[in-house]
Amino acid sequence: MLTWALVTALLLLLLATDVPDNVPDIVTDRPDITESAIVVPKASLQFENGVTFTLDHGERSLDLSETLVRLGLSERFELRIGLPNHIGGFATSEQVNGFGDPSVGMKYQIGPLPGSFDLSVIAGVTIPSAAAFSSGGADPFVKFPWSRELGRGWSVGGMQSLFFNSTEAHRPVWEPVFYLERELTHRWEAFAEYAGDYHSSGAPSQQVMHFGTAYKLKPLQQIDFHFGFGLNDTTPQRFFAAGYSFRFDHLGRWWKH
Repeated sequence: MLTWALVTALLLLLLATDVPDNVPDIVTDRPDITESAIVVPKASLQFENGVTFTLDHGERSLDLSETLVRLGLSERFELRIGLPNHIGGFATSEQVNGFGDPSVGMKYQIGPLPGSFDLSVIAGVTIPSAAAFSSGGADPFVKFPWSRELGRGWSVGGMQSLFFNSTEAHRPVWEPVFYLERELTHRWEAFAEYAGDYHSSGAPSQQVMHFGTAYKLKPLQQIDFHFGFGLNDTTPQRFFAAGYSFRFDHLGRWWKH
């Protein structure tokens, strides 16, 4: 209930916000692990959704809907709500079924900087709930996504993140991510990505290789497909995923009319 109340309150705030005449094509924080260094346009509401099938050493699970709601409040600032994600296990040794915690946060776009370099900062926190997969506490996190155009359709990027999980006594988990991306056409792009989680608590690290593609059906709609595999024994062996994202613009004008 708290999550949907936040969504409603932020939507009302968005509807009362002025909007520029020209807005760009959709830019999402998926399917790669690296978040985009670009905020959504002012007075725009964007939904990013997906489903992931994971094979983890004999255990199988399905995650959905992975929904992230992004609300543009200025040219450089957005508010973000992660809706509770459902995790369902099947053909496993233990029954796995339930929701995780929602989250709320913000993104501030620092770039564009000289040299075709984009940079943002994301800060947020999960909201503890009575869900089956709740951590039982508020878990803050901070991320620094960046990207740089190389020319001829190529770009590089990455993200440095710190997670302070209550399940690890809020000891930081460092997550470095790096990707290489190629724009195949104006609407179609593909990427290869490395990501790792390194725990200061002494827990084993996780490392993954990740590959995928995204295609814009229309300027404000995108589908994606991606897959990956673990690089060590503490990481899920394989995962396969797909998603659909869309954006509404000019909502401030709808409110005024």
